[in-house]
Amino acid sequence: MKIGELSRRTGASVRSLRYYEQKRLLASERSPGGHREYPEAAVDRVILIQHLLTAGLSSDKIADVLPCMRDHDGGPAETATPWLLEQLEAERTRIDRSIEELRYTRDVLDEVIEAAAG
Repeated sequence: MKIGELSRRTGASVRSLRYYEQKRLLASERSPGGHREYPEAAVDRVILIQHLLTAGLSSDKIADVLPCMRDHDGGPAETATPWLLEQLEAERTRIDRSIEELRYTRDVLDEVIEAAAG
């Protein structure tokens, strides 16, 4: 599929898809005319990249993680190294901390709303 179709199917902008390729998160083949062509599995790959970005992982961290994740086609993933597991656990801890901070902020806002309501 061409880049425009991948963009439509995933909601990722064409610019984002080019960036993912630049960061080696996504790969395409080139047609004889020089156009990018993606396999069907690219749809799931882009969605996964978007989820990881939304979770707060940097593109560099995602590049470290992707080889250890199973592809949609069921292909085997590489074994995670102890270093990578440590990095992933650190990301999980960072996300948990952010969630707790947001919950605290929401609780404070609820108190302000309750006081303002009388």
